[in-house]
Amino acid sequence: MSDPSSWLYEAAATAEGGHVRTDDGGLSSSLASPLAAHCTGLRPEQLLAAAFASCLHHAAVEAAGRITDEAHTVKVRAEAKLGRDADGRYRADVHASIASAGLTRQQLADLVEHADRLWPFSSGDNSRHRLTVTPAENGRR
Repeated sequence: MSDPSSWLYEAAATAEGGHVRTDDGGLSSSLASPLAAHCTGLRPEQLLAAAFASCLHHAAVEAAGRITDEAHTVKVRAEAKLGRDADGRYRADVHASIASAGLTRQQLADLVEHADRLWPFSSGDNSRHRLTVTPAENGRR
């Protein structure tokens, strides 16, 4: 992993009591629970789809700026599916597509290829991300 001083952005979010929020207040939403059918709100697959769409849109706009001055026309659609393996672990399948008005097929292919390489969860490289899960200190928010 990179030197921590090289990180460009950081964010924190908390999910508890059927609600998720970012520390900066940019996102605040109720959460649905597969264990409580009466709960309404965002489901995990919706959050995954939104996160991938947001990140890939950022990358695609950056890539489009190198190809055309029409970067504002970039549209990203992400679809996320969650499943369970036989051992009970979740698995995710995310498919994203990028569109941008006024580009030739080759320009769009170049945009997609460049955007896909920008993020640590690109479709061709599973080694560029790491998730570390550790217990929080009791009482810490």
